[in-house]
Amino acid sequence: MNIDFVSAILSGPRGKDGILKVKVRPLLKKDTLLFQLEIFRGNQAFHKNLAAEEAAEEMFLIMKEMKQLQIETKKQTCTALVSRKGKATIKTKQRKTPAKMVNLQHNRKKRYILEEGEKAPFLVDLGVMTEDGKVVRQRFDKFRQINRFLEFVEDILPELPKGRELTVLDFGCGKSYLTFAMYYYLHELKRYDIRIIGLDLKEEVIRRCNELSERYGYEKLHFLKGDIAEYKGVEAVDMVVTLHACDTATDYALAKAVKWNAKVILSVPCCQHEVNRQIAGDALAPVLEYGLIKERMAALITDALRAQYLEREGYRTQILEFIDMEHTPKNILIRAVKTGTRKKNYEAVRACQEALHIAPLLGRLLEEMSLDREQELIR
Repeated sequence: MNIDFVSAILSGPRGKDGILKVKVRPLLKKDTLLFQLEIFRGNQAFHKNLAAEEAAEEMFLIMKEMKQLQIETKKQTCTALVSRKGKATIKTKQRKTPAKMVNLQHNRKKRYILEEGEKAPFLVDLGVMTEDGKVVRQRFDKFRQINRFLEFVEDILPELPKGRELTVLDFGCGKSYLTFAMYYYLHELKRYDIRIIGLDLKEEVIRRCNELSERYGYEKLHFLKGDIAEYKGVEAVDMVVTLHACDTATDYALAKAVKWNAKVILSVPCCQHEVNRQIAGDALAPVLEYGLIKERMAALITDALRAQYLEREGYRTQILEFIDMEHTPKNILIRAVKTGTRKKNYEAVRACQEALHIAPLLGRLLEEMSLDREQELIR
């Protein structure tokens, strides 16, 4: 059976509580051609196998709540962008070479954004791939993690400004697996005009990353040694990424992002010690006796309050599962998109903090920024 349709992605949700993304592909089940809709809600995915007309109707209904639709056929790529007023802009591009034959098998191998067998030089140098493009078995978890992160990046593409250079700041970049992946995906595959700056305190790591960037010809990917709290190298940033920045380094990075009015924030927090030191209360005393429980409670409360602070600053914020818990306990990703609509949660958040006897750094930093803005207006 031959079919031109390869895949479709519906993305860019207008709300934060509904469907986040839908992936569509054809499949053959008992000699019947169906279309599978993989529907993402929160950190879960649901599947529907529908006939052609049913699938088209379902996609039409879902698109009412989405901003972007991308359809791949063997010969064309079609992108539809829908404005808030419902106006659709459609762009069609002919493929230079036909797409690969569609795999119609029901239980096919998972498709990754960076496919195994397609050599990516940075993955070879970072020890994730071999020279012939095969994923090193011992590094497959890292390969999955990189692809999972790129899925989050893919989701927010409709939110980023178009027609100009975009600036991305990656705080606490470390060995920069994900930084290189982000540049490769956005610049090499998606052809975005993008500048990425990676920041870390380890001089040897920064030197190595700059060597690799220069070797690949990544002219707008640079790495600098510096502290998150003190960094002042740019005046405006489109996206801030902070992956496993330890303890309050995440708070300084999020505060910087808000100050820059960044359109998108992607943050995977790490080692949340601050609230663990503060949290107390008679009602919780029996529970807090157990160090492991106290640590996990403090980490979850820290990230939930970070999300609430960002909502207050005009961001639509989600807390999502970054990677399976079996691979790492540091599996929460905070994704925030600037909408300008501020959540009026001040009293509720303050009551929560008072009940737990905590005062998280991000809340304090943002309050200081708010006071500074008020003083500037008075002047």
